[in-house]
Amino acid sequence: MPWEEIIHFLKNRRNLLDGIVFSGGEPLSQPHLKEAIIEVKELGFKIGLHTSGAVPNRLEKVIPWLDWVGMDIKAPFDQYERITLVKNSGKNAQLAAHLLLESGVPCEFRTTVHSQLLSKNDILTLANTLQEMGAKNFALQNFRSQGCEDQELNTSARPFHFDAALSEELEGKFDSFICR
Repeated sequence: MPWEEIIHFLKNRRNLLDGIVFSGGEPLSQPHLKEAIIEVKELGFKIGLHTSGAVPNRLEKVIPWLDWVGMDIKAPFDQYERITLVKNSGKNAQLAAHLLLESGVPCEFRTTVHSQLLSKNDILTLANTLQEMGAKNFALQNFRSQGCEDQELNTSARPFHFDAALSEELEGKFDSFICR
């Protein structure tokens, strides 16, 4: 859909919609994201962003126009490359998380748990790191095969059991903790 059609649609939805979330894939990989966010913000909408934090320098440029961010955290930062297979991805995600927390923009950090990729200890390590960084909101969600093209991950996925002890420990670390 051409951008002009999206803007036309949004102009017709003023006073009906409160906000717009930029999402899908990695929005920060889009070179004109900042301009798009500003244009939508100028229409009077609140702006949300779903990101993995893969491009921290672009996140830093759009932070002033954001009202909320949901950031996917794949693993403890020192284990990112094992999950993403991308060099320095953990450093980029950690920098993005720091930028976000320093900005004061309300945010939620969330981790999708695949039983073959993350252990209970990995989750606790990540939660401790996020707590030390100053994160207030953390969510865990079970892996879903929908949209995943990796057949090995799809066939090996088993629901992660969020036991009461783990949930209780994580609830004590954040203002808001949820298992989805």
